[in-house]
Amino acid sequence: MGINPDLVEHIYPAGASYQVGREKIREFATATKASSPAHFDVQAAQALGYADLVAPPTFVIIIAQRADAQLIADPASGIDFSRVVHADQRFTHHRPIVAGDELLAELYVDQIREMGAGAMITTRAEITTVSGEKVATTTSSLLVRAGD
Repeated sequence: MGINPDLVEHIYPAGASYQVGREKIREFATATKASSPAHFDVQAAQALGYADLVAPPTFVIIIAQRADAQLIADPASGIDFSRVVHADQRFTHHRPIVAGDELLAELYVDQIREMGAGAMITTRAEITTVSGEKVATTTSSLLVRAGD
């Protein structure tokens, strides 16, 4: 089964919300070698004008990949994850992510482009707070290689 071209313009609704916690921010910052005190110390973050610890900009990938997982797990997509290569990732931040945020991600399949026997799939995750405030938009391109 190839990639299902009918998924273009398909929207995967937001799943369970993601609770941003201080320890999650600290762990991510440590793992990515982000060194700003605002990722580790509440007083340092507040001195910079944040309500709580602020997440590194790439922290949003955690929420975006949870949304992408819906597409990959969808049997109708035709995606064999063992053949997926992550080709591109872009972030547009509408506001910083801080500890205490509760976030949702809705996934849009924007484009499927055949490439030989494989395909390039471009998705967009719109990430908001549970109250609807825009937080970030991520765009991801996945190359699904053809079978042997």
